[in-house]
Amino acid sequence: MKEYHILIACGSGIATSTVIANRVKNLCEDNGFKVKVQQVKIVEVEKMASEFDLIVASTRVPETVTTPSVFAINYLTGIKPEAVDEQILTVLRGLEE
Repeated sequence: MKEYHILIACGSGIATSTVIANRVKNLCEDNGFKVKVQQVKIVEVEKMASEFDLIVASTRVPETVTTPSVFAINYLTGIKPEAVDEQILTVLRGLEE
């Protein structure tokens, strides 16, 4: 089974990214995906993106980044977090093809 590398980004790389990282890891494992997550500051994303399969961030990812990304502010607001779940699973399923 392939292990997917997911980059979790927020402003500081600590607080909100921890909430997002835990949710993403559980979501992926519950749906049969083996993942490794790494938390970073959003300013680090551009130089690291090419090493990852997916970026999940609480803020906008720079437009120069070509790695698939999902905006995960819903995880922090609690408003329709399942919509973010579905976006993440859709990207991962697409990578399997």
